Amino acid sequence: MTKTLGFWRCWALVVGSMIGNGVFLLPALLAPYGTYSLLGWLCAGLGTLFIAFTLGGLARMMPRLGGPYAYSRAAFGDTTGYLVGWGHWVSYVTATSAGAVAFTGYLAFFIQPLSDNPLLSGLTAVSIIWLITLVNLRGVRDVGVVQLATTIVKLLPLLLVALGGFLIGDITAVEARNPEQLSMPAMIATLVMITMWAYVGIENVTIPADDVIEPRKTIPRALIVGALSATVVYVLATSGAMALVPADVLAASTYPFADAASVLVGASGAALVSAGALVSIAGALNGNVLATAQLSRAIAKDDLFPTVFEPLNISGVPASGLIVSSLLATVLIGMNYTRGLVAAFELLILVSTLATLLPYAVSALAAIALRRAPGTGEIEATEGPATVVALIALLFSLFAIAGSGWDVALYGLGLLLLGLPVRYLSRSRS
Repeated sequence: MTKTLGFWRCWALVVGSMIGNGVFLLPALLAPYGTYSLLGWLCAGLGTLFIAFTLGGLARMMPRLGGPYAYSRAAFGDTTGYLVGWGHWVSYVTATSAGAVAFTGYLAFFIQPLSDNPLLSGLTAVSIIWLITLVNLRGVRDVGVVQLATTIVKLLPLLLVALGGFLIGDITAVEARNPEQLSMPAMIATLVMITMWAYVGIENVTIPADDVIEPRKTIPRALIVGALSATVVYVLATSGAMALVPADVLAASTYPFADAASVLVGASGAALVSAGALVSIAGALNGNVLATAQLSRAIAKDDLFPTVFEPLNISGVPASGLIVSSLLATVLIGMNYTRGLVAAFELLILVSTLATLLPYAVSALAAIALRRAPGTGEIEATEGPATVVALIALLFSLFAIAGSGWDVALYGLGLLLLGLPVRYLSRSRS
């Protein structure tokens, strides 16, 4: 198959996967912390930059299909590779559910009953999952085009709110709050865990390495430029929303940026931002569904996942893997829709973020191990990330994991344990 992902499409895959449902709903979750939430954004952005350097170095060493899964397996063998791959795949499936819930939350701006009717909102979220799945079934080229277009469109409403908050808002009037009276390190860890949802997805560009043009150069550049682009947009846009909307209103909103835009230019501005948010979230879902199918195919090719995930359809897409992943995302929405949009979104993003931070941590360990014992073949230790960079990425990932809390940790552990039967079936096939 012809490779179709150049730098700008890869940059769009990074930024489009990151700037999706996270930034458009996170102001509601961060509102109780006031300006302290900016500490979460800055710490998460800095830590993610080290993760980007680490993943970029690994992509130069070994641009293989599968991203963090492939790096972990190369460094530590099949068992570790499987656990990382399964956890990462679970995080993608959960992220797809969360993205569909966020899409429904902003759609409620136009269709009010979605805010009050859990069954209707659940059915709507499921519908958007399958619509995006159909786009992905058409092939990677179409996914790349959609991703670039939606990434450009999604930046406009965020920059509008950022500029409006700077011109007519007053961020200095927003209090710094510690609602749970945690120690400063514990509070920052909690904030980082929440804000990291907006950075999860940065690794998406490493997954479909087989479709990237000059992956050793393109993937690292897209990772670094994408991480910096997203961090600037996050800090400016969130500050603008907090400066324009009272904290109590922001905390209860399922479309916080639309509320911020309505302060600027009335209902028409709110409608514009809501429409932009829908495009943005759809773009993030598009990249996420692509990465989900490509990751499961990479694991299946190594005989660690069932064979159903491996075959390609006529468009060069692992169609069965797409369908199975979307079915599981549908089940997750069915299990959580009665919580309401904001509560369901919060649980799903925390579990997904936790399941993604583990592959980040193991990838950092893999970078250190591969530099010391690169082996032979396509792995070039001299091209990998510096050990100190990988060590910082590891420590940051562990710090963010510590902010998840026991409930989320147990939920994530349960999802990981569900992978044991899959591993058993795959070993039996081998």
